[in-house]
Order: sequence, then structure tokens, then C-alpha cells
Amino acid sequence: MKRLTTVVIALACGIGAVWADTDPIAERRALMKNDGMAAKKMFDMSKGTTPFDLATVQDSLKTLYDGASKSATLFPDDSKTGGGTAALPAIWQNKADFDARFVKFAKDVAAAQAGIVDEASFKKLAPAVFQNCGACHELYKAKSG
Repeated sequence: MKRLTTVVIALACGIGAVWADTDPIAERRALMKNDGMAAKKMFDMSKGTTPFDLATVQDSLKTLYDGASKSATLFPDDSKTGGGTAALPAIWQNKADFDARFVKFAKDVAAAQAGIVDEASFKKLAPAVFQNCGACHELYKAKSG
């Protein structure tokens, strides 16, 4: 019985992994959720509601860089609707601009990764990272609520 249970669990995990790999909407929603949590940690530090912590900033920037390098590939033509997507049609109408924004985001995050060594450099470089998020969401993400 234990073997059967183990096999069933392994198959379920495998099927779940295959499904996630073939569902760009689910992948991008998960990626954006992780990016949002990472950005929020940094944003709270920039507002002074949480103390500056360089290790948290570095971890958040790594998450954002990974997301920036993967995000553009998660918007194929067959993922315009469904799955609770908040993606606006403007993404596919202006695909070159949309893709270029992720390149710029990755570049700005990389600059922040290299340049943030203390709270002063964080306050100087973090706004460029935040601006990328807001500018892209303004044009390409449906407003919630």
C-alpha cells in the first residue's frame, strides 16, 4: 500500500510539473507574485517602514533579475486570455516595446545589484527598479477591482 501511495504521489507531482511547464499564464502569475513580494520588501525599506537590510535587498534583486530574464517568454500569442490573466491586449499589439521593457528592467536591476552596497546607494538606485514595474503595469496590466 505504501508503494502504491508513493507512486500515486510521484505521478501527481510529475503531472503537476508538466502542467505548470505548459501553462504560461500560471507561470507568469507565479513569477509576478514572487517579483511583487520581492519588490514590496524593498519598497517598504525605501519608505522607511522596515529597516534597511542589505541581504534582503540582494535577495530581492536576485528574484527580480531572474523574473526579468524570464518574463517576456511567458507571453506567447496563445496566452492572451484565460487563467485569471491580467495581461492587456496591448502586450501583443506592442510586443517589441513590451519585450524591450523587460530588457531595460533586467539592466536596471543588474545595475542595482552591482551598485547597492549600503542604505545610501539603495536609496539612489532602487527608484529606477521601482519605476520599471510601475511603467510596465500602467500600460500592460489590467487594473484590479
